[in-house]
Amino acid sequence: MRLSVLDLAPVPSGVSATVALRNSIDLAQHVERLGYYRYWVAEHHNMPGIASSAPAVLIGHIASATSSIRVGSGGVMLENHAPLAIAEQFGMLEAFHPGRIDLGIGRAPGTDQLTAAALRRSVDMSADGFPENLGDLIAFFHGTFPDDHPYSRITAVPARNNVPDLWLLGSSGYSAQVAGLLGLPFAFAHHFSPANTLPALGLYRSRFRPSAYLSEPYALVAVQVVCADTDEQARELAGPSALSFVKLRQGRPGQLPSPEETAAYPYTDLERESIRQRQADQMIGSAETVRRGLIELQARTSADELMLTTVVYHHADRLRSYELVMAAIAEASASASHIQARSRA
Repeated sequence: MRLSVLDLAPVPSGVSATVALRNSIDLAQHVERLGYYRYWVAEHHNMPGIASSAPAVLIGHIASATSSIRVGSGGVMLENHAPLAIAEQFGMLEAFHPGRIDLGIGRAPGTDQLTAAALRRSVDMSADGFPENLGDLIAFFHGTFPDDHPYSRITAVPARNNVPDLWLLGSSGYSAQVAGLLGLPFAFAHHFSPANTLPALGLYRSRFRPSAYLSEPYALVAVQVVCADTDEQARELAGPSALSFVKLRQGRPGQLPSPEETAAYPYTDLERESIRQRQADQMIGSAETVRRGLIELQARTSADELMLTTVVYHHADRLRSYELVMAAIAEASASASHIQARSRA
């Protein structure tokens, strides 16, 4: 099972964004040592509890602080940016760190409409321009604009010949179909759209066309995980993230609540039910509980890769969660290999 990490650079209550970003670098180094395959950061804006507003900048720091793990965006929201700017940024990252950079592209704004308007300098929130912008981005990387296209006279430096691995991200069927038609790898956000996971992956695989990028489909599934020594401890660690989501849905985003704030919060019955439904599709528990859940999810989705995102208040607990999961999966893999070797003998 190939495991990777999605990081939102969470900002806990009472902690500065500077510390949160340093924690992200420390986490990347930690999971690289553990054997995780890639490390992605997400683009979010106007959210006090998330510090990853500029993925290209954070990716550069993380890639410089690590040596082998792939580093990338999960994702860059293309409608917020000029395709030329993204090509130049990620071409530069690839030039600095050849063979290690992923450019995951999404089409959602990653924020509220007012902030999106400030980013885009426009009140037009439609995503109708996504196919054209994606085509421009690819053309800037490869220099494939037609001769009569006005952009054919533009050379994206240093993007040309420094092309990161390109991914499409999605939480519905739209990006799944586009990824399939273009022959690109596809990452699905199971962690916040679990009901759409199987339909979207089915669309991706059915529409897939071999390309210069891939000869066959490659699907990644992102899932929220909290792992601790016991199921009870894991449920306690998952509390601040659950409360943070409740407040976000109420239009009150803030820093990640502390365990004390979480325990003191006066939950309504509706809020408790919302949390219960949301956590039903998360992997929360001991190493054995999470291991079983991840194996079942991979079997159900036929995912080529699982990307884990863990949001807990204490940085040490986040480090420990990823450590426990990798150890459990490695032990299960070793056991399976031993059984296979004995059966062949």
